[in-house]
Parts: sequence; C-alpha cells; structure tokens
Amino acid sequence: MKVLENAAKAASAGERVAAVDWVRVEDQLDRFGCAVVEQLLTPLECEALVENYARDDLYRSRVVMERHGFGRGEYKYFDYPLPDSIEALRSSAYPHLAPVANRWNEIMKIDARYPARHGEFIERCHRAGQTRPTPLILQYRAGDYNCLHQDLYGEHVFPIQLAILLSQPGRDFTGGEFVLTEQRPRMQSRAEVVPLAQGDAVVFAVHHRPVTGTRGAYRVNMRHGVSRLRSGHRHTLGIIFHDAQ
Repeated sequence: MKVLENAAKAASAGERVAAVDWVRVEDQLDRFGCAVVEQLLTPLECEALVENYARDDLYRSRVVMERHGFGRGEYKYFDYPLPDSIEALRSSAYPHLAPVANRWNEIMKIDARYPARHGEFIERCHRAGQTRPTPLILQYRAGDYNCLHQDLYGEHVFPIQLAILLSQPGRDFTGGEFVLTEQRPRMQSRAEVVPLAQGDAVVFAVHHRPVTGTRGAYRVNMRHGVSRLRSGHRHTLGIIFHDAQ
C-alpha cells in the first residue's frame, strides 16, 4: 500500500511548485482564465493518489454526482489533517496566486483581499464557519461527466484553484476533457478545452475574472467541468484554497 504522508514526496512537490514560471501562469490567467503547469506531480505520485482513493480513512465524505444532478461519477473530500503531499501543494501554490487574486479583485471592485500565507486565509474561513477541507479526488468511468459548475462553498472564496490529472489519456481513458466556459456580458459563452497529460495541472478561475474591453475592465463569469468519458477510468486531484461550511 502506497502512503501519501511521505515527507520526501511532500518536499519535492513543494520544490516543483517553487520552480514553476509563475509570471507565465499569471499572464495565461489574465489572457485566458487558465494556465497549464506540466508535470507538477510525478507518475508515481499520481499512481499513489489513485491507489489511496480506496482508503476511506483519508476522506471526510463521498459524493455520487448523479444523486445531486452534478453529472455522473463520484468524488471524495480529504479530511483534516490533510496528507503531507496535499498540504504541501495547497500551502506552496497559494502565495504565488494570492497577488493575482488581490489584483483581480481590485480591478473588479470586489472588496475581499487575501493574506500572503494560506494558513492565515484558512483561519479566516474557519472563523466564518467554513471548517471542512475541500481538496478532493474525482473518479470517472466510461459514460461519466461533470456538469459545468463553480466551487464556491461559502462566503469566503479564493478566486483561483487548480486540478491535476492523475490518469494518462489514451492509456487509462479516452474522452474526459477538462472544459472551461466564459460568459461575457451581452455575448455568447466561450469554451476552452484544456489538454492535459498525467501529472499536469490546470490553474483556473473559480467564479469571476476581469477582462479589459473598449470601455475598461469588466468581470466575466467562469464555469468548469469534464466532458463525457468514452472509455476507461479517469482520476483528478482538485486543490481548492478555501474551506467549506
């Protein structure tokens, strides 16, 4: 049985986060609402996470999407304390994204501002009653899909999140593309299909992001989902930076 609480893996994940070209990520987020970070996790780390999906002691709840009209498939939310590798990803990526989130909110005239450290933001969530951890693993089989949605969970929402593909397209599954849609005022929705390989992360806007038009900046509404799986099995790790009520 592979175990996630491995300090060496946690450290290597944190080092990989530190090595990311965050200037490029910020530029892609501004231009498209998403950015791909290649090989944020190794194949072995991905396989360990998939294998540990069966360990109920790691999770606080399991959601079957069809029961709630969310699509088809299922997902499990990790419980506190988070596995070291998950905590490392969450705490090390947040400081690079908080300045982007603060700049976006200033442009969109949203009052919320985010502290430099993730722990301080989680304390804010917990004081407001948002105490349940939100990192999760999603599992899809042939015919499954995830409807377009937004991961909000309460009053305090960090406006950027990331998802890491744990399975290998073409080998483990076909179909199942990550999809973003963007609704601009008085325009039809724009779709963005994001190709990912095993271990790749997509960093993307949760709810709103600013776009500059001829009359200045305005906010657009973002949703994300997963298209229908044609065959096989697909697993994804989701890193959401705010906790849930």
